[in-house]
Amino acid sequence: MPDHASRSHDLLDLDDRQLLVELQSFGVRVAEEVDLDLVEMAAGAPSSRRGGAGPSDALFLWVRGLPLTVPKHSGYVGGSPYEIRSSGGTDLLYRGEELVGPVRLPRRPRIYDMETADGIPYWKIALLHLDSIASTVVQRCIYWGTPEQCHFCGIELTRGEQTIPVKTPAQLAEVCTAARDLDHAVDVTLTTGSLNRRDRGALYISRCAAAVKEASGLPIQVQFEPPDDLRVLDEVHRAGVDAVGIHIETFDPAVLARVAAGKAQCGVEGYFSTWERAVEVFGRGAVTTYVLLGMGEDPALIEEGCRRATEMGVYPFVVPLRPVPGTLMENAEPPDADYVASMYRSVSAMIADAGLDHTAAKAGCARCQACSGLSAWERLTKKEESPDVADFFSVRT
Repeated sequence: MPDHASRSHDLLDLDDRQLLVELQSFGVRVAEEVDLDLVEMAAGAPSSRRGGAGPSDALFLWVRGLPLTVPKHSGYVGGSPYEIRSSGGTDLLYRGEELVGPVRLPRRPRIYDMETADGIPYWKIALLHLDSIASTVVQRCIYWGTPEQCHFCGIELTRGEQTIPVKTPAQLAEVCTAARDLDHAVDVTLTTGSLNRRDRGALYISRCAAAVKEASGLPIQVQFEPPDDLRVLDEVHRAGVDAVGIHIETFDPAVLARVAAGKAQCGVEGYFSTWERAVEVFGRGAVTTYVLLGMGEDPALIEEGCRRATEMGVYPFVVPLRPVPGTLMENAEPPDADYVASMYRSVSAMIADAGLDHTAAKAGCARCQACSGLSAWERLTKKEESPDVADFFSVRT
């Protein structure tokens, strides 16, 4: 049975939600007896994702049926109360010495044992993120190594032996089709660094998407910065793309200028103008934006921005900051779990009021949800939302 069949948020209670936010804030240690390489990856491939353009430093796992990506490599993870241990062939999650319960690590994708005709391993072209096949199509960015570099991003850390710098449309079509057939991939997510100051790489990533769509028929999300000419969005749509991710990262303009000076040139209002046109082209709920928590932002500005975004049909994918080794924010502290939970509650209510739902997403981060706990709050009932709820999200020590 494919891994995505186990996805379910309907039965999550308050303790489950607390567990979710704590895992994604604290990370998880992995005992030596847990053999991740045998479970997840082929020889030579990383046992969990390091570097990359988005939330990385990730261990993929299921906890109580919920798919999660959880920090594993960062230094602060050494102080996490959570640890995965193995006993009798079963992987178990502990909080201190208290058994939380069994967890499930994804099986090693079959495509990781395959390579192209010219000898490139498939895992250097795309990685299976649970049931989504994903690739950073161009592993470079014009901001990298300049004052405009995004402090949280590790896009150029995963070069050399971990990946190839530029993936071709033919390579991506081959790997994504194999992932569909052999590993039950249900969608494709393609991202890229900003390649220029015009279309930002949207046109090349769309060529790749068109090849993938023709070969595999899978739903596709592509991710890029706002192009200077919004007619580029129509070309992206004509390529067969189903959804787009145009990521502002934060609605606090002072924080945006400090941690992502390149993106800040577009300005918050520039993102809203791009989203407005993107919703016209792709439809409500088919446009998403990352919103990172824990960079010193004003929560009121985050809530105001998320409200505006949801009202126009943009799904704000709220994610806790995951400080990645090697990035400019590698020494930052992840956000408190109770703060993250409070933002999930607030933003999930906005999503519901706007008539949006992650289950309607065809492809991309809003459909996968593993890097966020937002979808678990989308089903929080009024009965559960009592005055005592905040107590459940106080970080236990």
